Amino acid sequence: MPNPMIVGWGHTVFGKSDLEDTEALMAAAIVPALDHAGIGAGDIDGIFVGVFNNGFSRQDFQAALVAMGDEAFAHIPATRYENACATGSAALFGAMDFIASGRGRIALVVGAEKMTATPTAEVGDILLGASYRREEAGVEAGFAGLFGQIAGSYFQRHGDQSEALAMIAAKNHANGMANPYAHMRKDLGIAFCNTVSEKNPRVAGPLRRSDCSLISDGAAALVLADAETAMGMRRAIAFRARAQASDIMALSRRDVLEFRGARLAWRQALEAAGVALDDLSLVETHDCFTIAEMLEYEAMGLAEPGQGHRVIREGMTARGGRLPVNLSGGLKSKGHPIGATGVSMHVMAAMQLAGEAGEMQLPGATMAGVFNMGGAAVANYVSILERAR
Repeated sequence: MPNPMIVGWGHTVFGKSDLEDTEALMAAAIVPALDHAGIGAGDIDGIFVGVFNNGFSRQDFQAALVAMGDEAFAHIPATRYENACATGSAALFGAMDFIASGRGRIALVVGAEKMTATPTAEVGDILLGASYRREEAGVEAGFAGLFGQIAGSYFQRHGDQSEALAMIAAKNHANGMANPYAHMRKDLGIAFCNTVSEKNPRVAGPLRRSDCSLISDGAAALVLADAETAMGMRRAIAFRARAQASDIMALSRRDVLEFRGARLAWRQALEAAGVALDDLSLVETHDCFTIAEMLEYEAMGLAEPGQGHRVIREGMTARGGRLPVNLSGGLKSKGHPIGATGVSMHVMAAMQLAGEAGEMQLPGATMAGVFNMGGAAVANYVSILERAR
């Protein structure tokens, strides 16, 4: 059976939102998503919600909050998913399985997170819930500390690549200038990102503030339909392939620099799609930290291990390069409201393929890759998208 297709989407502006909670944020993304798809709440057969929470709010049971925003959803089956920073993609893949199984024709996927109302120190501890606390709870600077250790290990093995990380940050912030949904629409430049200063201090290990994604509020929504239904709607973005691969959670039990689960997910998705990287027009990838994007270059096959710095130095992932990466600005500029991120990344790719990306639009985009991960490449999701209608 063909994979379900994306037929509409909605997206709030990421950043510090006046909307007080995930209930309000989800409603703000769902309304435009239904309008974009040209349907009403009564057309939805299942609702799939991605919210990490883990302490951002005392209100949980997040799937039930969708109907609190609109009682028209009250009797539609709704389920909440959580898979660390890949929570949004987990909800999306669950919705796709629901439709592929024949249980419904149309599904609503919504991801959200309200993070900025929580003190920064608490945010770090909450995010450590996506690590193996038994061994890693004492890491200073929270999850940034874990990726600071990863960056330090990479530098020890392959040389100091601080400038390359700064180039990744600068690229993504320059791209984010064109994204009306981005949290930080500011072109920081390589020099700023590569210089430790009062405005750009070290956060953990070799990572500076400019190497770290933002604490954001936001929501994104997708409407999916089975292939037959989708081809009669306004637009249809197809999943040529999708793959999910996991890895061991504890950093002590693997070589984290391999990003083995990410590498496996990419290989499985490309093989299932019958395409190579050079067939892709663009990629949206999970740059929670700049070192993550560089390791993902290697995992997807743009460079051999230890050579990811060459990808950014040679301009391969720039807007006019071999494979533009994070034309949306990525998590680095767009922001990273945990539960919304995976959904947002698929929205950004779908916009490009539908020719609806506005100033972000890459002319002639025909196929896109999306990589979303949870933890330090523990839960790994890859989608290969193309326009069907």
